[in-house]
Amino acid sequence: MYGVAVDQGSGLQAAIAEARGPDARDTDLFDFKKAVVECLSPEASVLLVDAEYGRRLLPHYDPACEKLLAYEADVYRIVTSERITVLPDNLSVADYAELGVRRLKFFLYYAPRGSAETNEKKHALVRDIGRQCADHGIEFLFEPIVYDEEVTDSASLAFARLKPDLVREATAVYADPDFGVDVLKVEIPVNLAFVDGYGSGEFDRGWALERFREAADAAGPISLVYLSAGVSFDWFEQSLKLAREAGVDAAGFMCGRAIWSDAVTEFGKGGHRRLTEWLMGEGRRRLQRLKAAL
Repeated sequence: MYGVAVDQGSGLQAAIAEARGPDARDTDLFDFKKAVVECLSPEASVLLVDAEYGRRLLPHYDPACEKLLAYEADVYRIVTSERITVLPDNLSVADYAELGVRRLKFFLYYAPRGSAETNEKKHALVRDIGRQCADHGIEFLFEPIVYDEEVTDSASLAFARLKPDLVREATAVYADPDFGVDVLKVEIPVNLAFVDGYGSGEFDRGWALERFREAADAAGPISLVYLSAGVSFDWFEQSLKLAREAGVDAAGFMCGRAIWSDAVTEFGKGGHRRLTEWLMGEGRRRLQRLKAAL
């Protein structure tokens, strides 16, 4: 699975508006997503779009690229302290087959060591979506993003020490057949900012390779793909290479901002023409490099 994700909502809209300045238009977010779909779907095996714009974007896919539709109102809109994803009000699981989409993606923040009461609510939600997917013949791609209720700075060394275990534990939970997950879309378990040869060197390369193996092994027979989670392109590419070196048999990757975030600036500088030129050139080159990395 060589995937591109452009399911971001309000956060991407704000970034585009800032880049475009006085040239900003109400249609900019859709126009940006449409350009990503048209320019990158011919080079991707699957491309992820959001529930809000999905119906309008689906006709713009390259015929050889598989359609993947997110089942969230907005990945940036988490309205309670429990961090439970808001479901879309314009889309049901039953709609997927009618739209010609055979895969659903659902995103959820998850603290493996967090409140048992909150986690049971999240487990029940994922089970229900998995059951609906099975009932309607839809493949379920689930994306748990880990956090810790005590160590809240996800960029810190303290969190970097925890993250491999958090990713492994979350992966093990949702690999249980009871959830009906077909593909787990997981984070890179190691923060390269602290790995010798990449960052400040608190962790050595051997430690990093072992953490990749442990986290991936927790998936068991469930297919596993890596997400970029907002890191830079170079670091995501290096992370995929490290996973391959560790011997992880990943099914692929789903990459969003690491591929196209610089295109937002190009859109601001020169409108649609600069945007499409960048996507057709550097955007496609980045996608090819990620394919080679894994």
